[in-house]
Amino acid sequence: MNNLSVAVSDPRQAPLATGWQGRKGERDHFALFGNPVGHSLSPVMHNAALEKFRYPGHYLAFQIENLSAAIQGVRGFGIRGVSVTMPFKEEVMSYLDEVESAAARIGAVNTIVNDRGHLTGYNTDWMGMVESLEEHLPIPGKVFLILGTGGAARAAIYGIKERGGQPLLTGRNQDKTKALASEWRIPFLKIEDIAQARADVLINTSPIGMAPEVGRSPLPKNIPGQFPWVMDMIYRPMETQLLKDAREAGSSVINGMGMFINQGAAQFKLWTGLEPPRPFLRKILKKRLNGEGE
Repeated sequence: MNNLSVAVSDPRQAPLATGWQGRKGERDHFALFGNPVGHSLSPVMHNAALEKFRYPGHYLAFQIENLSAAIQGVRGFGIRGVSVTMPFKEEVMSYLDEVESAAARIGAVNTIVNDRGHLTGYNTDWMGMVESLEEHLPIPGKVFLILGTGGAARAAIYGIKERGGQPLLTGRNQDKTKALASEWRIPFLKIEDIAQARADVLINTSPIGMAPEVGRSPLPKNIPGQFPWVMDMIYRPMETQLLKDAREAGSSVINGMGMFINQGAAQFKLWTGLEPPRPFLRKILKKRLNGEGE
């Protein structure tokens, strides 16, 4: 990977790649790389946005077994843009030509822009998360207990610090939790001590509770209710078991739909220069989820 980073910290202000739009008779291709990907609604969201703007392109999900070969395919097939999800957000950085400054600091990439073979990595997760939080409560001065140690946790730590909040970390793997907390110079606590935590907001960044394994929670039923606010980055189902437990105990809850839409809209703008209206994306996704009985 090139040691240089793009001199921007906000992907919304990043320079758009040139030479890709308006090619007569040609279509742009976009992709999701992850494992698994069967649960993802990214194809529904991005294809709806492409159709709305009558943009000549298509978005497909790929379950990746070999990330190196997949990135070679991005260049070889001229894939215009890629969404990166678990478990590749950190590993993918080593295969890119450039990484913007926020993604470099976070240590995770969820978006790739292919500008004629030059691959640049961005992170729109942190913006999607803080924008979703700010729709419900102010961030400055509040304490946020973050559950998890992956790329989403890194984005949460970065976003909360950027907005003046105080992150506190916990996780199932004590060694990883301690190492990540040390890297970011933030406090942590053992997950078995979570009942002693004093925080304004609990944020789950782990995949526990995500479809198809609905009905599971990363925490015992009596724990979520001790926090005034509980946010789950999972958007499918829209109400996870964690959020059900929190709501029943009287906590205010935030599901992952807002974050998912916000980060996806930022991705789409990086790829196309167009920004789809968030209410439109929410309507499309809720219609899909309601059709599944969720």
